[in-house]
Amino acid sequence: MDKQIKIMPCLDMQNGRVVKGVHFVDIKDAGDPVECAKAYCLAGADEIALLDITATIEGRATMLDVVKRVAEAATVPFTVGGGICDVSAAKAVLDAGADKISTSSAAFRRPEVIDEMIKEFGTDKVTVAIDVDVNAALPSGYEVYIDGGRTATGVDAVEWAKKVDGFGVTTILPTSKAGDGAKTGYDLPIIKAIAKTTNATIVASGGAGTLEHFYDAVQAGATVLLAASVFHFNMISIPDLKAYLKNRGINVSL
Repeated sequence: MDKQIKIMPCLDMQNGRVVKGVHFVDIKDAGDPVECAKAYCLAGADEIALLDITATIEGRATMLDVVKRVAEAATVPFTVGGGICDVSAAKAVLDAGADKISTSSAAFRRPEVIDEMIKEFGTDKVTVAIDVDVNAALPSGYEVYIDGGRTATGVDAVEWAKKVDGFGVTTILPTSKAGDGAKTGYDLPIIKAIAKTTNATIVASGGAGTLEHFYDAVQAGATVLLAASVFHFNMISIPDLKAYLKNRGINVSL
């Protein structure tokens, strides 16, 4: 049977509030993280992501009090990212109630941290997020960005994904900077390329705007569909999305 496709609303958090931007800027308030988490669990989300989007830039740890409150409210697994730079930071987030952690900039700057986290917590607890943007000069056409999409690295995104896969990471979350919040569709070539060259579960992220966009991401090789704007601002409901995917022959839990 086909892999079951999971729907993952993403709570981008800044100053303890859920926010949503476009291309990682133009940030708007989208509510309280605990209330959002409760609502998404009731609506049928399979997982939730909570990303402290300015923790790395501000050089601080994730807001553990928010993680604790979301953990108490959530009835589905949730992944926390932002400011998780080492094993002790990851442990603090998992101890606060998160089911998984996501690391991006720290993993890129010090790849051995991936290995350390996997040894400490197991492969199913560690997601590596990769922010990307188009760069025609690189072999895959995509470049890795860090620091919340602010810093170009000059490194090919697919080559980095292969390296991450080599550590035994089972979930990779590529986010297209160009697609983020734009509602123009997921960046399908990067999803395809990473799905084809790694063994990881791919989380599609950045750009969902219509029901078709989610279907397209599954066709490109994603098994977890992450979105924010369309859910936060009631443009698409999770039950409607799941019904649509089911009607198109996609294996989802209703």
